[in-house]
Amino acid sequence: MALSTVTYSPAQKGIVISIPTLVLSVLIAAIMLFFLLSSLSTCSCPSSLQSFNDNNNGGDGLGEVDRKERISATEEDIEWIKDQIQANGLHMQDNVLRKGINPRTRAQQLQDLIQFKGISHYEGPESDNHTALPCPGELLVEEHHSNYGEPWAGGRDVFEFLAESSRLSPNSRVLEIGCGTLRVGSHFIRYLSPEHYHCLERDELSLMAAFRYELPSQGLLHKRPLIVRGEDMDFSKFGSRVVYDLIYASAVFLHMPDKLVWVGLERLVSKLKPYDGRIFVSHNMKFCSRLGGEECTKRLTSLGLEYLGKHTHDSLLFNHYEIWFEFRRSKA
Repeated sequence: MALSTVTYSPAQKGIVISIPTLVLSVLIAAIMLFFLLSSLSTCSCPSSLQSFNDNNNGGDGLGEVDRKERISATEEDIEWIKDQIQANGLHMQDNVLRKGINPRTRAQQLQDLIQFKGISHYEGPESDNHTALPCPGELLVEEHHSNYGEPWAGGRDVFEFLAESSRLSPNSRVLEIGCGTLRVGSHFIRYLSPEHYHCLERDELSLMAAFRYELPSQGLLHKRPLIVRGEDMDFSKFGSRVVYDLIYASAVFLHMPDKLVWVGLERLVSKLKPYDGRIFVSHNMKFCSRLGGEECTKRLTSLGLEYLGKHTHDSLLFNHYEIWFEFRRSKA
Protein backbone atom coordinates (compact mmCIF):
# COMPACT_ATOMS: atom_id res chain seq x y z
CA MET A 1 0.00 0.00 0.00
CA ALA A 2 1.42 3.36 -1.06
CA LEU A 3 1.47 5.91 1.75
CA SER A 4 2.90 8.90 -0.10
CA THR A 5 -0.25 9.87 -1.97
CA VAL A 6 -0.70 13.54 -1.14
CA THR A 7 -0.52 15.66 -4.33
CA TYR A 8 -1.08 19.27 -5.27
CA SER A 9 -3.37 19.91 -8.22
CA PRO A 10 -3.02 23.42 -9.74
CA ALA A 11 -6.31 22.99 -11.54
CA GLN A 12 -8.26 22.35 -8.33
CA LYS A 13 -6.08 24.61 -6.18
CA GLY A 14 -6.42 22.28 -3.21
CA ILE A 15 -5.02 19.25 -1.44
CA VAL A 16 -6.04 15.83 -2.68
CA ILE A 17 -5.80 13.14 0.03
CA SER A 18 -6.06 9.51 -0.89
CA ILE A 19 -8.28 7.09 1.08
CA PRO A 20 -5.36 5.10 2.62
CA THR A 21 -3.81 8.25 4.06
CA LEU A 22 -7.13 9.33 5.58
CA VAL A 23 -7.60 5.95 7.25
CA LEU A 24 -4.08 6.09 8.69
CA SER A 25 -4.70 9.59 10.11
CA VAL A 26 -7.89 8.49 11.85
CA LEU A 27 -6.12 5.44 13.28
CA ILE A 28 -3.26 7.53 14.68
CA ALA A 29 -5.73 9.98 16.25
CA ALA A 30 -7.64 7.14 17.91
CA ILE A 31 -4.45 5.69 19.39
CA MET A 32 -3.41 9.07 20.77
CA LEU A 33 -6.87 9.57 22.36
CA PHE A 34 -6.69 6.12 23.98
CA PHE A 35 -3.34 6.88 25.65
CA LEU A 36 -4.61 10.31 26.76
CA LEU A 37 -7.67 8.86 28.48
CA SER A 38 -5.58 6.11 30.09
CA SER A 39 -3.22 8.67 31.59
CA LEU A 40 -6.12 10.69 33.02
CA SER A 41 -7.63 7.67 34.77
CA THR A 42 -4.58 7.41 37.07
CA CYS A 43 -4.61 10.31 39.50
CA SER A 44 -1.17 11.79 40.11
CA CYS A 45 -2.57 14.37 42.53
CA PRO A 46 -1.37 14.68 46.16
CA SER A 47 -2.37 11.86 48.48
CA SER A 48 -4.62 14.13 50.55
CA LEU A 49 -6.63 15.09 47.48
CA GLN A 50 -6.76 11.46 46.33
CA SER A 51 -8.06 10.52 49.76
CA PHE A 52 -10.71 13.22 49.50
CA ASN A 53 -11.82 11.84 46.14
CA ASP A 54 -11.92 8.30 47.51
CA ASN A 55 -14.05 9.42 50.43
CA ASN A 56 -16.53 11.14 48.17
CA ASN A 57 -16.67 8.56 45.39
CA GLY A 58 -16.98 5.23 47.14
CA GLY A 59 -13.25 4.64 47.75
CA ASP A 60 -11.66 2.89 50.68
CA GLY A 61 -12.14 5.92 52.94
CA LEU A 62 -15.27 6.96 54.83
CA GLY A 63 -17.98 7.18 52.15
CA GLU A 64 -21.03 9.39 52.01
CA VAL A 65 -23.28 6.66 53.38
CA ASP A 66 -20.98 6.08 56.35
CA ARG A 67 -20.89 9.79 57.17
CA LYS A 68 -24.69 9.91 57.27
CA GLU A 69 -24.99 6.83 59.47
CA ARG A 70 -22.27 7.72 61.97
CA ILE A 71 -23.34 10.08 64.73
CA SER A 72 -21.17 9.59 67.80
CA ALA A 73 -17.42 9.19 68.07
CA THR A 74 -15.99 5.69 67.62
CA GLU A 75 -13.34 4.01 69.78
CA GLU A 76 -10.86 4.75 67.00
CA ASP A 77 -11.80 8.44 67.22
CA ILE A 78 -11.12 8.45 70.97
CA GLU A 79 -7.76 6.77 70.49
CA TRP A 80 -6.88 9.27 67.77
CA ILE A 81 -7.59 12.17 70.16
CA LYS A 82 -5.42 10.56 72.84
CA ASP A 83 -2.61 10.08 70.31
CA GLN A 84 -2.81 13.72 69.21
CA ILE A 85 -2.71 14.96 72.80
CA GLN A 86 0.33 12.80 73.52
CA ALA A 87 2.08 13.64 70.25
CA ASN A 88 1.73 17.36 70.95
CA GLY A 89 3.01 17.07 74.52
CA LEU A 90 -0.27 18.19 76.07
CA HIS A 91 -1.08 17.32 79.66
CA MET A 92 -4.71 16.63 80.50
CA GLN A 93 -4.45 17.42 84.21
CA ASP A 94 -1.51 19.83 84.47
CA ASN A 95 -2.10 22.08 81.47
CA VAL A 96 -2.91 25.64 82.50
CA LEU A 97 -5.04 27.43 79.94
CA ARG A 98 -3.93 30.96 79.08
CA LYS A 99 -6.14 33.73 77.81
CA GLY A 100 -5.57 35.05 74.32
CA ILE A 101 -4.88 38.57 73.11
CA ASN A 102 -7.14 41.24 74.60
CA PRO A 103 -9.24 38.83 76.64
CA ARG A 104 -12.70 40.12 77.49
CA THR A 105 -15.26 38.74 79.88
CA ARG A 106 -18.86 38.59 78.75
CA ALA A 107 -19.65 41.57 80.96
CA GLN A 108 -16.87 43.58 79.30
CA GLN A 109 -18.01 42.55 75.83
CA LEU A 110 -21.55 43.61 76.65
CA GLN A 111 -20.36 46.99 77.89
CA ASP A 112 -18.46 47.50 74.63
CA LEU A 113 -21.57 46.65 72.62
CA ILE A 114 -23.67 49.09 74.62
CA GLN A 115 -21.10 51.88 74.47
CA PHE A 116 -19.82 51.46 70.92
CA LYS A 117 -22.70 49.56 69.30
CA GLY A 118 -20.35 46.83 68.18
CA ILE A 119 -16.79 46.50 66.99
CA SER A 120 -17.29 49.16 64.31
CA HIS A 121 -17.70 51.82 67.04
CA TYR A 122 -20.74 53.17 65.23
CA GLU A 123 -21.77 56.46 66.82
CA GLY A 124 -24.63 57.59 64.58
CA PRO A 125 -28.12 58.31 65.92
CA GLU A 126 -30.39 55.35 66.53
CA SER A 127 -32.70 56.49 63.74
CA ASP A 128 -29.90 56.00 61.23
CA ASN A 129 -29.10 52.50 62.40
CA HIS A 130 -30.31 50.36 59.53
CA THR A 131 -29.65 46.96 61.10
CA ALA A 132 -32.31 44.69 59.63
CA LEU A 133 -33.01 42.78 62.83
CA PRO A 134 -31.25 44.06 65.96
CA CYS A 135 -29.98 41.35 68.29
CA PRO A 136 -29.92 41.89 72.08
CA GLY A 137 -26.38 42.40 73.31
CA GLU A 138 -26.82 39.76 76.00
CA LEU A 139 -27.25 37.18 73.23
CA LEU A 140 -24.32 38.46 71.17
CA VAL A 141 -21.97 37.84 74.08
CA GLU A 142 -23.62 34.44 74.62
CA GLU A 143 -24.76 34.98 78.17
CA HIS A 144 -27.49 32.41 77.52
CA HIS A 145 -24.83 29.70 77.30
CA SER A 146 -24.41 30.06 81.06
CA ASN A 147 -28.10 29.92 81.96
CA TYR A 148 -28.20 26.17 82.47
CA GLY A 149 -26.52 23.79 84.86
CA GLU A 150 -24.65 21.76 82.26
CA PRO A 151 -21.85 22.81 79.89
CA TRP A 152 -23.15 24.20 76.62
CA ALA A 153 -20.91 21.85 74.60
CA GLY A 154 -22.55 18.86 76.30
CA GLY A 155 -25.57 19.27 74.08
CA ARG A 156 -23.72 17.31 71.45
CA ASP A 157 -23.36 14.37 73.85
CA VAL A 158 -27.08 14.34 74.59
CA PHE A 159 -27.91 14.40 70.89
CA GLU A 160 -25.57 11.51 70.10
CA PHE A 161 -26.96 9.31 72.85
CA LEU A 162 -30.62 9.96 72.05
CA ALA A 163 -30.26 9.78 68.27
CA GLU A 164 -28.45 6.45 68.36
CA SER A 165 -30.56 4.94 71.14
CA SER A 166 -33.69 5.80 69.16
CA ARG A 167 -32.17 4.68 65.83
CA LEU A 168 -33.10 7.99 64.26
CA SER A 169 -32.73 8.85 60.60
CA PRO A 170 -32.95 12.32 59.03
CA ASN A 171 -36.61 11.59 58.19
CA SER A 172 -37.50 10.88 61.83
CA ARG A 173 -39.61 13.33 63.82
CA VAL A 174 -38.50 14.60 67.22
CA LEU A 175 -40.28 16.51 69.99
CA GLU A 176 -38.30 18.12 72.79
CA ILE A 177 -40.05 19.27 75.94
CA GLY A 178 -38.20 22.34 77.17
CA CYS A 179 -35.58 22.96 74.48
CA GLY A 180 -34.35 26.15 76.17
CA THR A 181 -31.83 27.92 73.95
CA LEU A 182 -31.27 24.84 71.73
CA ARG A 183 -28.20 23.52 73.51
CA VAL A 184 -29.33 20.05 72.43
CA GLY A 185 -31.96 20.98 69.88
CA SER A 186 -29.57 22.68 67.44
CA HIS A 187 -27.87 19.32 66.79
CA PHE A 188 -31.19 17.61 66.11
CA ILE A 189 -32.27 20.45 63.83
CA ARG A 190 -29.07 20.16 61.81
CA TYR A 191 -29.41 16.37 61.50
CA LEU A 192 -33.13 16.11 60.77
CA SER A 193 -35.03 17.04 57.63
CA PRO A 194 -36.66 20.51 57.58
CA GLU A 195 -39.68 20.92 59.89
CA HIS A 196 -39.04 17.55 61.59
CA TYR A 197 -37.91 19.04 64.92
CA HIS A 198 -40.57 20.37 67.31
CA CYS A 199 -40.23 21.92 70.76
CA LEU A 200 -42.42 23.24 73.56
CA GLU A 201 -40.70 25.93 75.67
CA ARG A 202 -42.15 28.32 78.25
CA ASP A 203 -39.31 30.81 78.84
CA GLU A 204 -39.35 33.94 76.70
CA LEU A 205 -35.63 34.71 77.08
CA SER A 206 -34.71 31.21 75.98
CA LEU A 207 -36.99 31.46 72.96
CA MET A 208 -35.47 34.80 71.95
CA ALA A 209 -31.97 33.29 72.21
CA ALA A 210 -33.05 30.34 70.06
CA PHE A 211 -34.72 32.41 67.33
CA ARG A 212 -32.52 35.46 67.31
CA TYR A 213 -29.08 33.98 67.91
CA GLU A 214 -28.69 30.20 67.75
CA LEU A 215 -30.65 29.44 64.58
CA PRO A 216 -29.11 32.21 62.44
CA SER A 217 -25.60 31.89 63.90
CA GLN A 218 -25.51 28.17 63.12
CA GLY A 219 -27.08 28.54 59.68
CA LEU A 220 -30.20 26.59 60.60
CA LEU A 221 -32.99 28.98 59.63
CA HIS A 222 -33.70 26.96 56.49
CA LYS A 223 -34.56 23.91 58.64
CA ARG A 224 -37.74 25.68 59.86
CA PRO A 225 -38.06 23.99 63.27
CA LEU A 226 -41.45 24.34 64.96
CA ILE A 227 -40.69 25.92 68.34
CA VAL A 228 -43.78 26.92 70.30
CA ARG A 229 -44.11 28.99 73.45
CA GLY A 230 -46.38 27.24 75.90
CA GLU A 231 -46.65 25.56 79.25
CA ASP A 232 -48.81 23.14 81.22
CA MET A 233 -47.89 20.43 78.70
CA ASP A 234 -50.17 21.86 76.01
CA PHE A 235 -49.22 20.26 72.68
CA SER A 236 -52.27 21.37 70.70
CA LYS A 237 -50.27 23.71 68.45
CA PHE A 238 -48.25 20.83 67.01
CA GLY A 239 -51.25 19.33 65.25
CA SER A 240 -53.20 16.18 65.94
CA ARG A 241 -51.80 14.01 63.15
CA VAL A 242 -48.06 14.23 63.75
CA VAL A 243 -46.43 11.14 65.28
CA TYR A 244 -42.93 11.29 66.77
CA ASP A 245 -40.09 8.78 66.68
CA LEU A 246 -38.50 10.41 69.73
CA ILE A 247 -39.88 12.54 72.56
CA TYR A 248 -37.43 13.63 75.22
CA ALA A 249 -37.19 15.86 78.27
CA SER A 250 -33.74 16.75 79.60
CA ALA A 251 -33.99 17.70 83.29
CA VAL A 252 -37.46 19.20 82.71
CA PHE A 253 -39.78 16.76 84.47
CA LEU A 254 -37.50 17.21 87.46
CA HIS A 255 -38.94 20.71 88.00
CA MET A 256 -42.59 19.90 87.30
CA PRO A 257 -45.29 18.86 89.77
CA ASP A 258 -45.91 15.12 89.53
CA LYS A 259 -49.53 15.66 88.52
CA LEU A 260 -48.52 17.80 85.53
CA VAL A 261 -45.95 15.21 84.40
CA TRP A 262 -48.62 12.51 84.33
CA VAL A 263 -50.96 14.82 82.42
CA GLY A 264 -48.19 15.39 79.90
CA LEU A 265 -47.45 11.68 79.52
CA GLU A 266 -51.12 10.97 78.91
CA ARG A 267 -51.20 13.57 76.14
CA LEU A 268 -47.94 12.38 74.61
CA VAL A 269 -48.81 8.70 74.24
CA SER A 270 -50.96 9.25 71.15
CA LYS A 271 -48.17 11.34 69.59
CA LEU A 272 -45.54 8.61 69.97
CA LYS A 273 -45.01 6.05 67.21
CA PRO A 274 -46.26 2.66 68.51
CA TYR A 275 -43.57 0.16 69.56
CA ASP A 276 -40.65 1.79 67.70
CA GLY A 277 -41.04 5.30 69.11
CA ARG A 278 -39.25 6.24 72.34
CA ILE A 279 -39.66 8.64 75.26
CA PHE A 280 -36.48 9.51 77.16
CA VAL A 281 -36.39 11.35 80.49
CA SER A 282 -33.11 12.43 82.06
CA HIS A 283 -31.77 12.69 85.61
CA ASN A 284 -34.60 10.99 87.50
CA MET A 285 -38.26 10.12 87.30
CA LYS A 286 -39.51 11.07 90.74
CA PHE A 287 -43.00 11.35 89.29
CA CYS A 288 -42.91 7.56 89.07
CA SER A 289 -40.64 6.48 91.92
CA ARG A 290 -42.73 8.34 94.52
CA LEU A 291 -45.68 6.13 93.64
CA GLY A 292 -43.82 2.90 94.23
CA GLY A 293 -42.84 0.27 91.68
CA GLU A 294 -46.13 -1.59 91.25
CA GLU A 295 -48.29 1.51 91.30
CA CYS A 296 -46.10 3.23 88.74
CA THR A 297 -46.21 0.20 86.44
CA LYS A 298 -50.00 0.09 86.68
CA ARG A 299 -50.34 3.77 85.83
CA LEU A 300 -47.94 3.51 82.91
CA THR A 301 -49.79 0.45 81.61
CA SER A 302 -53.10 2.28 81.83
CA LEU A 303 -51.62 5.00 79.62
CA GLY A 304 -50.28 2.47 77.13
CA LEU A 305 -46.64 3.04 78.08
CA GLU A 306 -43.96 0.51 78.97
CA TYR A 307 -40.82 1.30 80.99
CA LEU A 308 -37.80 -0.20 79.21
CA GLY A 309 -35.01 0.61 81.64
CA LYS A 310 -32.34 2.97 82.90
CA HIS A 311 -29.30 3.99 80.83
CA THR A 312 -25.98 5.30 82.09
CA HIS A 313 -24.35 7.27 79.29
CA ASP A 314 -20.61 7.95 79.37
CA SER A 315 -20.14 11.54 78.22
CA LEU A 316 -17.21 13.11 76.41
CA LEU A 317 -18.13 16.67 77.36
CA PHE A 318 -19.87 16.53 80.75
CA ASN A 319 -17.07 14.89 82.74
CA HIS A 320 -19.70 12.70 84.38
CA TYR A 321 -22.27 10.08 83.47
CA GLU A 322 -25.71 11.01 82.17
CA ILE A 323 -28.72 9.06 83.47
CA TRP A 324 -31.65 8.45 81.12
CA PHE A 325 -34.91 6.52 81.51
CA GLU A 326 -36.52 4.95 78.44
CA PHE A 327 -40.20 4.30 77.66
CA ARG A 328 -42.12 3.10 74.63
CA ARG A 329 -45.73 3.00 73.50
CA SER A 330 -46.93 -0.57 74.04
CA LYS A 331 -50.19 -0.33 72.09
CA ALA A 332 -51.04 0.76 68.55
